[in-house]
Amino acid sequence: MEKSSQPTSARAVFARNLRLARRLRDVSQEALALQAGLSRTYVSEIERGERNVSIDNMGLLADALGIPLRDLVDPEMFGNFSKGKGADLK
Repeated sequence: MEKSSQPTSARAVFARNLRLARRLRDVSQEALALQAGLSRTYVSEIERGERNVSIDNMGLLADALGIPLRDLVDPEMFGNFSKGKGADLK
């Protein structure tokens, strides 16, 4: 059975988009966490899809990255990076 490349849950979409947005901006988890007022461990757990993040913390992370929150929850936002050139960022 072939695994789908598209995340299926909102948590998975947010996790993937957060990680890709952070890496595209060359920001460490620690720097992002500090800017957002969160712990690095918490950010790591969010990026791995292990945490059910609140909308408030989603907003803090988006603001810290300087991007609209809607981009972090859009399943198509970073879709081109999961197929091809940016796949190594996964």
